[in-house]
Amino acid sequence: MTIHPLPPTITSALFPSLKTWAFFNHSGVSPMPKPAADAMRRYIDQSTNDAYMTGQWYKQAEFTRRCAAQLINADAREIAFIKNTSEGLAFVANGLDWRSGDEILSTRSEYPANVYPWMAAQQRFGAKHIMIHERADGRIPPEDLFAAVTPKTRLIAISHVEYASGYRNDLAAIGAFCRQRGILFCVDAIQSAGALPVDVQAMHIDYLSAGGHKWMLGPEGAGIFFCRRELLGSLHPEVGWMNVVHAADYAHLDFTLRPDAKRFECGGYNIAGILALGAALEMLLNVGIEAIWRRLHALTTMLADGVQAKGYRVYSPRAREPECSGIVSFSSPNPQDQSGIIKSLEAQRIILVERENRLRAAPHFYQGAEQIQKLIDALPPA
Repeated sequence: MTIHPLPPTITSALFPSLKTWAFFNHSGVSPMPKPAADAMRRYIDQSTNDAYMTGQWYKQAEFTRRCAAQLINADAREIAFIKNTSEGLAFVANGLDWRSGDEILSTRSEYPANVYPWMAAQQRFGAKHIMIHERADGRIPPEDLFAAVTPKTRLIAISHVEYASGYRNDLAAIGAFCRQRGILFCVDAIQSAGALPVDVQAMHIDYLSAGGHKWMLGPEGAGIFFCRRELLGSLHPEVGWMNVVHAADYAHLDFTLRPDAKRFECGGYNIAGILALGAALEMLLNVGIEAIWRRLHALTTMLADGVQAKGYRVYSPRAREPECSGIVSFSSPNPQDQSGIIKSLEAQRIILVERENRLRAAPHFYQGAEQIQKLIDALPPA
């Protein structure tokens, strides 16, 4: 598979980590690119010298909001800033008017951030949390979800990409199914946003949450929450001074929530993180998410083929392009050796991790074939 060259604006100078690491854990916490780090440094310099006198940081934060909206084909008025994916999912789990017996359908493949909020809704509000199993090959075909739906199913909560297997769920099919039946659709997009095309309109997504520190290449502590405009009033947010219509009018208290997604922002922002996230998103959008995915697909195909040739079993679904992602999960015939493999690779400045008793590699678009080959060559024959 051809690995298309990077655009001339994307150079190794933008990614200092390339000098020291072959980093394959973008599904964990990614190294920040230089534009994001520079944005954070500008904030630090300004806040050190004159605080809010010249920064206009909250106005600058609106640029990040617009970039986030463009990334997922939403309106900026449907985007709220969050600290992490868990916070956005908790907005939904804690904010809906649950009825006793309402069913929340999910899978056992989900990262805990997309499990515990629904467990809490079950405990606090009497909703019923149901999790289906993935198949033996790591796939979760939409029909398996659909078969578990009952007349009491109120919401389906699923990840776009499953964190351990790398399986990409068919959000368009699931979203269309939900919309036709009046089922709410909530998506954890932390393992896809910034690496794969995400279209909340075409996929009929009602709520979406994604931290910015993985594929979006931002820092920890800054992410995005999407709520479809027609549903902005469906959630009861945590309330503070900032999410009311006249937040800056301290003399006249008016408990009227903002009409847009800012109603979920109850207090001050993580400005440094949001500005850094905005710079990273601008860079990704300038490259183009479709182009990023084409290159990433080629890199992960090279990786999957290479580790398989060395005797490892590739677990991530790769045969169907719509089911694969930036994550390649694979295992040794002797899984007990895998922790030693990880330590050996780290000593060679190569980073990957172990999840669900399998090795997990997650490159990003800015890396090249030489880094993929470095990992393949460094792996001991299985």
